[in-house]
Amino acid sequence: MNPLDLIRVYYRPGSLAYDVLVRHCEAVTAVALCLAGRVPHLVSDPGFIREAAMLHDIGVLDTDAPQIGCFGKYPYICHGYLGRMMLEKHGLPDHARVCERHIGAGLSAADISAQGLPLPKRDMLPETVAEQIVCFADTFFSKTPPPAGTRRNVEEVLAALAAHGKDKVERFCRWLEVFGRVE
Repeated sequence: MNPLDLIRVYYRPGSLAYDVLVRHCEAVTAVALCLAGRVPHLVSDPGFIREAAMLHDIGVLDTDAPQIGCFGKYPYICHGYLGRMMLEKHGLPDHARVCERHIGAGLSAADISAQGLPLPKRDMLPETVAEQIVCFADTFFSKTPPPAGTRRNVEEVLAALAAHGKDKVERFCRWLEVFGRVE
């Protein structure tokens, strides 16, 4: 499966949304594949990681994020579960799980309730190695300027996650131990 073919079902090539999405997903994919290469004993299908990393943010199209060319009706934080629904329609349930579970360092049902997030009240924590790798790789990149795709360092990621709870920092640090530093 070529992820770009599926992205083109929803995004017009040459549009701001398409360009930002593809550039971001290519950056995340490169890091995810590097990480997968470090743990071949844990990764049975690097091709799946490539596909899932390229599709992990497909749901941004339906969010209200005009700075990246998206003019949907949902808050940006919804893009994970929106992507899940899109990919499930295409018969890609495992890819869909990666979409839903990649936000931040993952969200628990308790996080969603406590913060009043406009998300389904269920755990959206990365469980499989592929989910963890894509989520971890994604924490290093932003889609918004300046410039989109700029890689954050470990300290910047830790500072950003700290604002969302100690459990996010701890999860990220466990991934650092398993997958290594991304610099």
